Amino acid sequence: MGVERNPKDSMKSTWRTADKSTWGLYHWIFELLSMHPTNIDQPVHVAKKTDKVPYIPQWNTHLWVCFYAMWPMAIEQAYIWYTGQYWSPYFTFFFYSMVYKVNAIAEFRMIRAYGHKHGFLDGEVHDRDQIPDHAVHKVFFSLQMTSLIRPGAALLLTYKRNQGPLSMSPWVVLEVGLYGIILDFYFYWYHRIMHETDALWKYHRTHHLTKHPNPLLTLYADSEQEFFDVIGVPLMTWGTMRLMGLPMGFYDWWLCHQYIVFTELVGHSGLRVFANPPSTLGWFLELFDAQLVIEDHDLHHRKGWKNSANYGKQTRLWDKLFGTCAERIEITPETVDKNYTTYLRLFN
Repeated sequence: MGVERNPKDSMKSTWRTADKSTWGLYHWIFELLSMHPTNIDQPVHVAKKTDKVPYIPQWNTHLWVCFYAMWPMAIEQAYIWYTGQYWSPYFTFFFYSMVYKVNAIAEFRMIRAYGHKHGFLDGEVHDRDQIPDHAVHKVFFSLQMTSLIRPGAALLLTYKRNQGPLSMSPWVVLEVGLYGIILDFYFYWYHRIMHETDALWKYHRTHHLTKHPNPLLTLYADSEQEFFDVIGVPLMTWGTMRLMGLPMGFYDWWLCHQYIVFTELVGHSGLRVFANPPSTLGWFLELFDAQLVIEDHDLHHRKGWKNSANYGKQTRLWDKLFGTCAERIEITPETVDKNYTTYLRLFN
């Protein structure tokens, strides 16, 4: 007799087409907030692997991230100017954790629009995985945890009641670039070790049940991995940058977080476009051909655990340095056409 499969390992997803009378609270939250990787009633473009790939300029991704990172800071600063008062730590936590959610939803919708328009990687072979029937609540709480813990940690470690957004450090441009590179160093090694160590693979295997992930499954993992993804690695990165003498105040860290979450979600989208994660040190990464593309992490999910590659999630720098890059299939010099340009819209 074969080994019986654990029901929790199933990626079967039928709930969106099921009778809505069978839905619970979390199904309705995803529905009412329009947080779906694709629209059921809208066709998705399917491209051949040799078809040309549209190009998104990095300035455009910077614009998208900065707009969504800075609108809440503009509101807070306007309040300070108008009233002469500063927000309490409690209201600041409430406000920025809500903004974290709002911005993520905007990104989900942007990714969905581009997926329908330009298609997804490996689209000839497989659709993108959806939220599994048995894990709707788990996915919801994973997303909630990120939007609460990261702003909460930043607030506890860095928030000062008598400082507003204008206290952001002039070093913030350097901080944004270094944050992605340093965070990726810690992530690379903890990620690679989980793949290559039998005793630790059990904490990572759930995340790899999806071979064609969508952004909602970015944190689909066991709680041990979720802890390191959400708070462990960011805390080590923040501490490292503080030891380097960089300020990394609340608003600096908020901007860094918004760059990171943008790349985390897009990196699990499988969008068939050529786009590098926005980085203020992108020029430095380009010198070493260490810019990540969406296909890199997508291929990582399709690989077996011991035979995997592309462990970085913000850059390709550490994979290049330690010899773990996988060859790209669809995003290649032959398919990428920088004259075939598309742009991220701020509102979708």
